[in-house]
Amino acid sequence: MSPLAKEEQRWLLDWARQAMAAALAGSAAALREEAAVPSDRLRQPGAAFVSLHKQGQLRGCVGLPQAREPLYLTVAEAAISAALHDPRFPPVEAEELPALEIEISVLSPLFPIQPEQVVPGEHGLLVTEGFYRGLLLPQVAREHGWDRERFLEETCLKAGLERTAWKRGVKLEAFTAFVFSDATCAAEPLPTRSLL
Repeated sequence: MSPLAKEEQRWLLDWARQAMAAALAGSAAALREEAAVPSDRLRQPGAAFVSLHKQGQLRGCVGLPQAREPLYLTVAEAAISAALHDPRFPPVEAEELPALEIEISVLSPLFPIQPEQVVPGEHGLLVTEGFYRGLLLPQVAREHGWDRERFLEETCLKAGLERTAWKRGVKLEAFTAFVFSDATCAAEPLPTRSLL
């Protein structure tokens, strides 16, 4: 996906925060109503992940790797799931919301890839074998300084497979991501619209 304009990025970040607040208040159903979406691009089907950080530490990360709904709804669903349903963390509480930094990764369509074609930091990976699936975003390899082999191994481990499963022909798909966050979009916040 081509980069989103700054206004679109800021709107999605604000929308994700509003979605989490609405879910915590028990009014997430309001998200299905027509939102004042600033561009047709955000109404197009889109795949995305939302990562939440608190004081530099991961607090939740969930997403949808395939485009099934409009991007703005995918982001809302991913934000709510990252806040409330990431099994690695307790649910976010309302008083935590102001301290959370939101990062959104808008994903390209998945494409098949061979292990030797993987470029850590550029590609995200999805490993599938039977009922086992594991996905790592491109920025994970970059943040940890992983080389190609380590990235493949860690994605296999994320899938619940042994580290070397990628060598035996598991289904390997890649994607790229356009990543933005509260930090990269620091500017005047957009006017907020209450979902409550």
